[in-house]
Amino acid sequence: MVGALLLPALLLLNVVTTRAPSELPMAVALTAALALPLVWRRRAPRTVFGVVAAAAFVQWLADVQLPADMALLVALYTVAANSGRRSTLVAGAVVEGGALLACLRWAAEGAFLTLFVAVTALVVTSAVLGVNARTTRAYLAAVEDRASRLELQQDQQARLAVAEERTRIAREVHDIVSHNLSVMVALTDAAVYAQHRSPDKATAVMLQISETGRQALTDMRRSLGILRTDEPDAERHPLPGIAQLAALADQMCAAGLPTRVEVQGGHTHMPSTAQLTVYRLVQEALTNTLKHTPTGTRAHVRIRCSPETVTVDVTDSGPRSPLPGAGPPGHGIPGMRERAAAYGGELQTGPLPGGGWRTRTRLFLGSSGAVSA
Repeated sequence: MVGALLLPALLLLNVVTTRAPSELPMAVALTAALALPLVWRRRAPRTVFGVVAAAAFVQWLADVQLPADMALLVALYTVAANSGRRSTLVAGAVVEGGALLACLRWAAEGAFLTLFVAVTALVVTSAVLGVNARTTRAYLAAVEDRASRLELQQDQQARLAVAEERTRIAREVHDIVSHNLSVMVALTDAAVYAQHRSPDKATAVMLQISETGRQALTDMRRSLGILRTDEPDAERHPLPGIAQLAALADQMCAAGLPTRVEVQGGHTHMPSTAQLTVYRLVQEALTNTLKHTPTGTRAHVRIRCSPETVTVDVTDSGPRSPLPGAGPPGHGIPGMRERAAAYGGELQTGPLPGGGWRTRTRLFLGSSGAVSA
């Protein structure tokens, strides 16, 4: 507010110190009418311009020359800096018309053209500076808005990445825990049953339980990304893939589910993430068979590989029935669907016509969505 009052104060001081006493009242009044409205020029630029232009016209009618005429240039600049093109053109035309009238009345003989050109240059300069100020302000606002939107977009992408990673970890943990605990429960039941009749067999089963638990811990550490350099045992285990399905079948056989694995076609060209997806799909399907079928059920895993696709087909011979006291459906099937969808596939599960159950899916290795398993 103090800065806005500085120009009117200086103009009034100039009038008071340079005018004769007889001219002072009129000069002070006109100077105040021209300069004081500039205090509110940013709040109402067009209204202030109208007031200043009217005061300048009264000044012209009164035939009084004042330094306060520069207030018209300030008001024009403000209109150009805060209003649209139409308002700027109208204000510029008004000031240019006033400049013409002033030059016609107060220009010295023979100096009209020079004075008019000089005043016109001041009018154009004020308008151009105002337009440039408005353009610069709009550009900076657009840059700031773009930066804000970009920051928001990056924050959203980061949140999506975190959510995707949490989903991946939850899916991995579910598959690892569900499978290994199911196997350990089955092996524990077998060990309890055999401890009196065949102690040696019970001991072998208990060792198998221990190995299953260690493998589960290794898989958990790997999936959570917290392997350390002082854990060489974990580093020796690669990500499970198609080559490890035979070991998985042996594990299921030890748990009481005879399983046969058949792999057709080469799989060495497949990325490790795709092989991990195949492994987890087979693992979850066999875990469900172990949970929901009676003793004596057999399982058959058939993997068909080609350069573009890999088909996973898991069938069993047992009737499906929920276990006694089983809770609501878990996350196994939804997790399998998510894994298949990451490679453009659809999971198909259901009973076979002659009895038993089938889980089938086809993964497309060239799918753009195959970013993670």
